[in-house]
Amino acid sequence: MKKLLNNNLIKNYLILTISLFSLEISFRLISGISIFNIALLRIFIGISIISLIISFILSWMSKKHSKYFVIFIFLACTIYTFFQLGFNNFIGVYASFNTSSQLGAVIDYIREFLLSFLPKFYLIFIPFILLVLYYIFLDKYLVLKLNKKFVLKHEFQYEPLVRTTVTIIAMVILMLGYKYTITNESMQDKLQTVSNEKLFKYPSVGSIVINQFGVIPYIFLDIKSLYVEAPDTYIFEATDDNIVYEVNREIDDTLWEELIANESDNELNSISNYLINSQITDYNEYTGLFEGKNLIVIMMESVNDIIINKELYPNFYKLYSEGLAFTNNYSPRNSCATGNNEFSAMTGLYSIQNSCTANVYRKNEYYASIFNLFNNKGYKTSSMHDYTESYYYRRTIHTNMGSMAYYGVQDLGIPYYTEYKNWASDEDFMTAAMDITLTDTSEPFMLWLTTVSSHQPYNISSVEGDKYLSITEGSDYSMDLRRYMSKLKTLDNALGILLDRLTEEEILDDTVIVLFGDHYPYGLKDATINEVLDYNLDDYESERVPFVIYNSEITSQKIDLYTSYINLTPTLANLFNLDYDPRLYMGYDLFSEDYWNIVTFSDGSWKNSSIYYNAATSEVTYYDKESYTLDEIKAINEKINNKMQISSLIIKNNYYEYLSNALKDLKDKKEIYASVDTVQENLLGG
Repeated sequence: MKKLLNNNLIKNYLILTISLFSLEISFRLISGISIFNIALLRIFIGISIISLIISFILSWMSKKHSKYFVIFIFLACTIYTFFQLGFNNFIGVYASFNTSSQLGAVIDYIREFLLSFLPKFYLIFIPFILLVLYYIFLDKYLVLKLNKKFVLKHEFQYEPLVRTTVTIIAMVILMLGYKYTITNESMQDKLQTVSNEKLFKYPSVGSIVINQFGVIPYIFLDIKSLYVEAPDTYIFEATDDNIVYEVNREIDDTLWEELIANESDNELNSISNYLINSQITDYNEYTGLFEGKNLIVIMMESVNDIIINKELYPNFYKLYSEGLAFTNNYSPRNSCATGNNEFSAMTGLYSIQNSCTANVYRKNEYYASIFNLFNNKGYKTSSMHDYTESYYYRRTIHTNMGSMAYYGVQDLGIPYYTEYKNWASDEDFMTAAMDITLTDTSEPFMLWLTTVSSHQPYNISSVEGDKYLSITEGSDYSMDLRRYMSKLKTLDNALGILLDRLTEEEILDDTVIVLFGDHYPYGLKDATINEVLDYNLDDYESERVPFVIYNSEITSQKIDLYTSYINLTPTLANLFNLDYDPRLYMGYDLFSEDYWNIVTFSDGSWKNSSIYYNAATSEVTYYDKESYTLDEIKAINEKINNKMQISSLIIKNNYYEYLSNALKDLKDKKEIYASVDTVQENLLGG
């Protein structure tokens, strides 16, 4: 026993296990994650395995060196955990090696990132401080005590072999126990959207992985995912949700059915089977409301409900109060929030968890995207953004989406800054955009604008942040909030320019303006936002953002449906009476009688007016007396998970390019055969 103690294997194992597990407990307490969960057993075993492996390696070193390595390893784990607390608080998701491009965003805003850390986050260093104090004051004392108590007359002759054997036996036992906790149903939350077995193979949803496996094991699972392909998902068949509906919208599936019958790739067919059996939403009273009109979609950078202010932001308020305003709209953050949310709005697909989807799959083509739908209707389409390609490859992404012309900040010829604290002016942006778009209005146009002025930082002086500080002069608002509101004023002035130019061209009545926030201003703390907004920002309420559809000829309406950007393209397709297949979108037409009144967040959480389901913790919160059965919640979770899985498969397989080309080839072949048959008939007849 003395020999085993002296080689540091057991000692370091106990120190690391206790320290790392205390770090996990601290993380959960700080994050508000329950510690009374069966997942803690899995986390403890996982920590034990990690500690045993590290301790075995350290056992071949001297005591002095192994002690320093233990301190270093635990410090590194503590810093990583501290970083994850801050990253999740700042960006809204946990950091992953699969989204390393987001690290650039943190580096650019390192000052804002560090300032965003809540005071309670620093409590995560308590276990590390206790470890250091142990080594300073208790380590030598305890070793002496143990040496006096465990004295052996004979030493092990083959101690290295014994050490290795003990380690292997312990490792096998721990791994078998760990496997049991992953595969056994009793060790999993009943409402969990992705099984622990699937999450272990590929950590697709960071928040659930950390809740079920722990923040330290997540490091290893995340690294593993860099070198392991995501596992095949389900082979989707028609389900109770995917049944045949009697509708007036007629879509000929003859070629698609033939394609499925002849396709040997199971993954492609699983996508096809799911989509072709999905619901076809019918025409409704809003179908064709804007048929033939121009369309301008504006994705507003970091805009939340603070902009709904008649006195400070009259131009936005005009559009909001005189248009169709959705009062329960959200823009759920995810990895690469702006680019991915823009992607989802344009395609009606969910982006892939832990992936900067817009960039990674920028070469994909989507014949059902918003641009291509309007292209097919004879519109002139274009897209513009008043910044460079530093974060997102929009020139490639938008072109492959079908945008006939993309204009970045250099193309627009407007002033911009390369330093991170300053952004181009949306006022200059809108002027340039209108100069280009309104040069020729002889044919209908569809224009997508992504603004930038209201982007963080807000806690340092900047051109747009300081320009309109006067509008909040004399208020009790904190300075970072005032700078944010100054930036919103720049955006509102840009909307004023838009309205003036459309009026001057006498096409305001013939133009539809759609506005939505890409995400809430995550450079501001919730407490700061609550200086203006009086509602609770928990349960993803911080991600509530405006969504407005405006045309000067319609009757204003406040709509309380729960929605997000995922529904944008199918809704506009219906309003403009475009030729589209509703089954190709994970979102819905908001005006359909069959609209599914639920908003889904990036980790699979969801809510409506009655209930909020937290996918990370599998907890349910009710807002009124209406209750859901366990089976009903499971059914909703399964439906959401299926939609997200199908979206991932569509994107990874570049499915819509495949489908478009395959259907076109089949159609061409049939036309050729038909023409040959006609020629033969004519010859025979002659």
